[in-house]
Amino acid sequence: MQTTHLGQTSALPNSPEAAVLDYVPNPRRGRPYLVRFTAPEFTSLCPVTGQPDFAHLVIDYVPDETIVESKALKLFLGSFRNHAGFHEDCTVGIGERLFTEMKPIWLRIGGYWYPRGGIPIDVFWQSGPVPEGLWLPDQGVPTYRGRG
Repeated sequence: MQTTHLGQTSALPNSPEAAVLDYVPNPRRGRPYLVRFTAPEFTSLCPVTGQPDFAHLVIDYVPDETIVESKALKLFLGSFRNHAGFHEDCTVGIGERLFTEMKPIWLRIGGYWYPRGGIPIDVFWQSGPVPEGLWLPDQGVPTYRGRG
C-alpha cells in the first residue's frame, strides 16, 4: 500500500482538483459498518463575491474494499478554502468524488451551511438507498436558528 500523505509532510493542495485522495484497504471487509467524518469548520469561497462561506459537513459511508485515509481527506477538504463554488457544487462534488474513487457500498453527505444573504442553505446527497440493516444515526446537526 503506497500513500501520498500518510507519514509524510504534505502541503495544502491549491484546489480540489489538485488534491490527491488516498485509500487504504478496509480492515473489516465483508462486515457492514458506518464510518462518519465531521468537518465543523469547512470553508470555501462564494463564486460571486469571493467572500468566505462556512459549513459543517458530515460524511457517512459504508466501506467496501477501501476506506479513505483521514489525512488525505482533511487536505482535500482544506483545498476548498481557495475554491469558488456554490454550496450545492461543493457539497455534492465532495460526495460524488469520494463515491466515484473509493467505491463504497453507500455514501451520504450533509452540508449545513451558515447563512449567506440571511438564508441558511443545507445541501444533502446520497448515493442510493440506505443498506438494509445498517445502523444510521442522525447526523446531529440542528437546523440553523440564528440567535433564537
